[in-house]
Amino acid sequence: MTTPTFPRCVWDPLDPLMLRYHDEEWGIPLHDDNRLFEAIVLDGAQAGLSWRTILHKREGYRRAFQGFNPAIVAAYGEADRQRLLADASIVRNRQKIDAAINNAQRTLEVQAEFGSLDRFLWQFTGYKTVRRANYRTWQEVPATSPESDAMSAELRKRGFKFVGSTICYALMQATGMVNDHLTGCFRAPQQTAP
Repeated sequence: MTTPTFPRCVWDPLDPLMLRYHDEEWGIPLHDDNRLFEAIVLDGAQAGLSWRTILHKREGYRRAFQGFNPAIVAAYGEADRQRLLADASIVRNRQKIDAAINNAQRTLEVQAEFGSLDRFLWQFTGYKTVRRANYRTWQEVPATSPESDAMSAELRKRGFKFVGSTICYALMQATGMVNDHLTGCFRAPQQTAP
């Protein structure tokens, strides 16, 4: 039995994990706080690396960060930092590990103030998916937007780390706040409401 092929964005056609991520996750509206926190950590971890590298380490991250429950990660101490620095299944970068713990603490503050991380993050797109243009090539897709600029500024003001505008735009694409599937991709016309 062969897997059906669909017209899709030009992603690595030889990497089944990348294709599955494209087909089943990227750009689908996400509203679960733990998964949104995961996206913040993973997009921050991607800084200077490829998404393929991070995606292939995602299961390691899920184990190492105990399912990305921000309440658990926020309580990590020095022993946890050392455990994470020794864990080859994740990116062993002290600044990125410290940022993940810090961002868990900041996430708890946002949840206390807004009721959920979901409500806080989705405000930057007016609680709906934005589809700006029918992009034909990746060169046309922006790396930032006014919404990602605003999200980045607010997250930084609240003490989050590794949340520049480019990282925030990648977060918005990954979690369905933005639909940047290329014209012709079978996922481009997907539902755009949360």
